[in-house]
Amino acid sequence: MIEEIDESKFGKRKYNVGRIVEGQWVFGGICRQTRSFMVPVPSRDKDTLLAVIKERIEPGTNIISDCWRAYQCLEHEGFTHLTVNHSVNFVDPSSLAHTNNIERLWLEVKRKVPLFGRGKEHFVGYLARSMLLMAYEEDKRFHHFLQEVAALYNPLQPPQPQ
Repeated sequence: MIEEIDESKFGKRKYNVGRIVEGQWVFGGICRQTRSFMVPVPSRDKDTLLAVIKERIEPGTNIISDCWRAYQCLEHEGFTHLTVNHSVNFVDPSSLAHTNNIERLWLEVKRKVPLFGRGKEHFVGYLARSMLLMAYEEDKRFHHFLQEVAALYNPLQPPQPQ
């Protein structure tokens, strides 16, 4: 399995210019063979990101990332780790490793998350909505949504009182 990982900040710029001032960090990964994930994180330090990696990615997986220092420990944690130095190139010339898929995922998700009027308490919902929109064709989304709801809340078995 090959998994590309990266972190991105969802936020707004002050007066629409310059660097992003405030916002929400999101850590994500995209497996080239199966699925993707996105998790809001409070910071992008080593301990926070490593906890998500261990929870979401199987040991022994080939991980491709940028050269962010929080990822330097991945080989000691049981992963094969390839890096891409984005200040030099976008595809590593020796290993041909790249993070183009996860970067493309960020582009698509940021287009689907509203810029204004979004409450922090709804941010996870916006991420889930964007993943649903990207995962299924337009005419099949509602059907798949109902299947997911039915899997969580089986209408044939009402909840038992506790």
